[in-house]
Amino acid sequence: MTLLYALDLVGTFAFAVSGALAGVRKGFDIYGLSFLAIVTAVGGGTVRDTMLGRLPPFIFKDINYMFLSILAAVIVFLFHSNVTKKYNLLVWTDALGLGVFNVIGINIALSSGVGYVGSIIFGVMTGTLGGMMRDVLIGATPFVLTNDVYASACLAGGLVFCLFDYAGFPHAPNTAISALLVFAIRMYTFKKGVHLPKVKTSF
Repeated sequence: MTLLYALDLVGTFAFAVSGALAGVRKGFDIYGLSFLAIVTAVGGGTVRDTMLGRLPPFIFKDINYMFLSILAAVIVFLFHSNVTKKYNLLVWTDALGLGVFNVIGINIALSSGVGYVGSIIFGVMTGTLGGMMRDVLIGATPFVLTNDVYASACLAGGLVFCLFDYAGFPHAPNTAISALLVFAIRMYTFKKGVHLPKVKTSF
């Protein structure tokens, strides 16, 4: 098991927990929690693979992703009050998962013949689309569009990755640096309460 794959599984679990917790807040049953957990954890990667023609998508090739997502839902179902108390830990693992998902999405897109700009978009999609799908399913405005610095962190990390890749920087350290940059931006803005500028309206 490579370090990147292990971190990918950690991120998958963290994303799945956030999906299941959203279901708890809406009063969903165990099936609803599991469905939201799966969608949140692998929705972005599944759409990415489908758009790139990588069929069947990764979720159907590696059972670990499905297993971890359902396990996260069961844990939340049984111990949701205790899980909520670990919110700060979840934010850390979620940020780590975001960085890993982003660089994985970029790498897969590049290996599929997509250019740099398109690959950055696929990286953002991999990291954020699952959460957007979760929010739509529970009838909420996707938080990635209104609140925390999330997709923007992916854009920054993706830009750095592609610039370094174009310059011939070694792949492994480039992947690590770009993922850590996304993680650092996400955690810094979360801790400091930094948000992107919003339109000020009088109505």
